[in-house]
Amino acid sequence: MRNISEDTITQAVLASISGCKDDRLRTIMTSLVQHLHAFTRDVKLTEDEWFKAIQFLTNVGHITDDKRQEFILLSDTLGLSMLVTTQNNKKPATCTESTVFGPFFVEGAPEYHNGDDISNGAKGAPCFVRGRVTDMAGQPVAHAQLDVWQSDDEGFYDVQTQSGTGEAHEHRARGRLRTLEDGSFHFRSILAVAYPIPHDGPVGQMLEALGRHPWRPAHLHFMIEAPGYERLITHVFRDGDQYLDSDAVFGVRSTLIAEWVRHDAGAAPDGTQMNTPFYTLDYDFVLNPETVTEVAHA
Repeated sequence: MRNISEDTITQAVLASISGCKDDRLRTIMTSLVQHLHAFTRDVKLTEDEWFKAIQFLTNVGHITDDKRQEFILLSDTLGLSMLVTTQNNKKPATCTESTVFGPFFVEGAPEYHNGDDISNGAKGAPCFVRGRVTDMAGQPVAHAQLDVWQSDDEGFYDVQTQSGTGEAHEHRARGRLRTLEDGSFHFRSILAVAYPIPHDGPVGQMLEALGRHPWRPAHLHFMIEAPGYERLITHVFRDGDQYLDSDAVFGVRSTLIAEWVRHDAGAAPDGTQMNTPFYTLDYDFVLNPETVTEVAHA
């Protein structure tokens, strides 16, 4: 370990982890070290740049808490989240595609029945959502669990608007329900709108320095789980949104774009008489079956 130079340090570090008994960890760390050292040599990283990078990551950690996950935002905006999602969720073309999870999922969302209003007071134009969950043969997946969440019409999720208030968290525009026997589901919420990811922290400063905007196209989050099928984490994006081709987190897929149809005041799909214009969204999901290996490890 003595007299290590810039030409020999990479091999010295690799030699130091050669005794790691966890094969996967050793493989990951070996590649990480090789790529980090190669990157440093390639850009001829200066000490000042290295320190600024350390300070940036420190700031990302400082702003992260149980309400805000700046590291996920960093991963999202660098395309890493979507890359990991894509390479780990390869599916037949007939299945619904996955996309990024995002930083605003909350455990323990309230349970709702089909037809309920999950907005719970969140601001936005009324929207009635319905669809089906099926397998690849078109057969219904009954009792599948759907977690749904979205922002309000100001672009904020409930965890953002209630953060730091000292009040108990109240779930809004999010909930959990199950498909009916025919695989169908329907609920009321609010119209999805475009919004910027939180950009008042280090990730926002990075985007500004790179000449990038922080906006995401309007979308509705879904996480769908059912025994015998792979868990699906995805969005449904609103057709016509100006940010579909420049999503700050690179999550848009053409198959996930759908039309939110505007209706004048009148009878809603559930028979409710609406005094204001409202929207409807129809979207069906196709789940991928678990493989034999996945079932064995479940």
